[in-house]
Amino acid sequence: MIVGIDLGTTNSLIAYFDEKEGAKIIPNRLGKNLTPSVVSFDEDGTVYVGETAKGRRITHPLQTVEVFKRDMGSQRTYHIGSREYTPVELSALVLKSLKEDAEEYLHTEITEAVISVPAYFNDHQRKATKKAGEMAGLKVERLINEPTAAAIAYGLDKITEQSSFIVFDLGGGTFDVSLLELDEGIMEVHCVAGDNFLGGEDFTKKIYEMFLNKNELEESDLSAKTKNHILKQAENCKVGFSKDKVQTICCNIDNQQMEMVLTEDKFKEACADLMERLKKPIERSLRDAKLTIKDIDRVVLVGGSTKMHIIRSYVGTLFHQMPDCSVNPDEVVVIGACMQAAMKERNKQVEDLILTDVCPYTLGTSIINPNARGDNENLYSPIIQRNTTVPASRTSRYCTTYNNQECISIEVYQGENRMANKNLLLDKLKVKVPMAPAGHETVSVTFTYDINALLEVIVKVDSTKETIKKIIKSPDCQISMEEAEARFAQLEYLKLPPREQEENKLVLFKAEELYEELLGNVREELAQAISWFEGILDRGEPEEIEEAREKMERMLHTLQYSPFL
Repeated sequence: MIVGIDLGTTNSLIAYFDEKEGAKIIPNRLGKNLTPSVVSFDEDGTVYVGETAKGRRITHPLQTVEVFKRDMGSQRTYHIGSREYTPVELSALVLKSLKEDAEEYLHTEITEAVISVPAYFNDHQRKATKKAGEMAGLKVERLINEPTAAAIAYGLDKITEQSSFIVFDLGGGTFDVSLLELDEGIMEVHCVAGDNFLGGEDFTKKIYEMFLNKNELEESDLSAKTKNHILKQAENCKVGFSKDKVQTICCNIDNQQMEMVLTEDKFKEACADLMERLKKPIERSLRDAKLTIKDIDRVVLVGGSTKMHIIRSYVGTLFHQMPDCSVNPDEVVVIGACMQAAMKERNKQVEDLILTDVCPYTLGTSIINPNARGDNENLYSPIIQRNTTVPASRTSRYCTTYNNQECISIEVYQGENRMANKNLLLDKLKVKVPMAPAGHETVSVTFTYDINALLEVIVKVDSTKETIKKIIKSPDCQISMEEAEARFAQLEYLKLPPREQEENKLVLFKAEELYEELLGNVREELAQAISWFEGILDRGEPEEIEEAREKMERMLHTLQYSPFL
């Protein structure tokens, strides 16, 4: 049996698919669906996970860890007693606890799982999540993006009419927004955006900070136990707004009773900066998809933090429609992950999903910065832009930068920063080139990205035709190298440079032919149009090329039948 797991920042869940009842969440040993993603350690080596660990947060703050999902893929360590723990090890303890609860409930061994991750997790964060699963004794069949899992759970793939919708996923520690379109039974992911350091914990922290300011307390003067006590009261205050628009926080600090009365309006006002951070990924996703808010037919809320009134009100006001929260936002992701697991098992009760995806981050390489200062010597040269529908293939050309250069190094990066070294380095390739004056030798670099998150990098020396190739696999990809090679062989048609594609060659041929027949200003206008079209071809964006080609064809038709000819 393959289970579905939502490994959350604040809470985690596990579910399985029952042929009679469908997706079912497995309760933990305390009979609850939600298991807090909290780990605590006792002096004798006993490990506590979940509700018990969360309860020890106040009494044993130095032995208790939470919100470590935010540090997945990083080098951060947590010092507990005489030991250090990585976010991967802590996450593995949570996953192991879920696994044990599932085995006890189902009376069978659990060895395989589909685990959800934020859509905006990068390659290192995904590898860390998969490693945590393996450390917990699980074979990770797939990492599924949380918004995609939510879409499956909502049954959005069953909608027959064409529509566009946004999945607004605000969890305890991360925020994702995904823009998807349904057309003729196919769910197409247009774009994803997000903030891996924004979630419900930040709204709790805002109340915590307001309490400190109101009572003129300095955080540096407080013990860890006191801080956690105030944070717990802040969390209760945040949750309490769902029942009453006025909340009172009372804390006993150094034998002195301190309190703060907070209205929901004041809380909303204090969270203006957080709301602005929520808005930016939404704007980016709409901009990348070339859509406006009016084009969105439905907004789906995912994540426990969307239960806050101020969030639902904000989303409703922003999109001019009531958001859909008909499925429990705490449970929707694990239900989708569980259904994906059923699909992996070819369960006859679950229809397979036809889904097209996008490349969540830009993929590119580094180039020399002629105005380099200090560490920022290399600029980032994008090859496949973020939110490009996959599979996709793009080619860029680079040249030597100094005389008698003997080799060119191609560093493969993932990210959006203008400086190469501020993005995520995935791999490196080196190819030898003939010694020649700077700029004389060139290489063509082709990136081909597959829906299975496989990246093929081909570097070809243009003068000698020497070619090297490397396939970079994502951590959740179960495809063997032999299967990957076969897959990219099927995608050869994508690797044909746009200038070499027949329909584009025909337009250029007609334009060059007509250029020879024209004179004066009209001839110059056509020359500029040809250069413009060639520039579009070099960028390699299919939709842009198709639009430009149609524009060129209209221009050539107009000129061809002009009375001046």
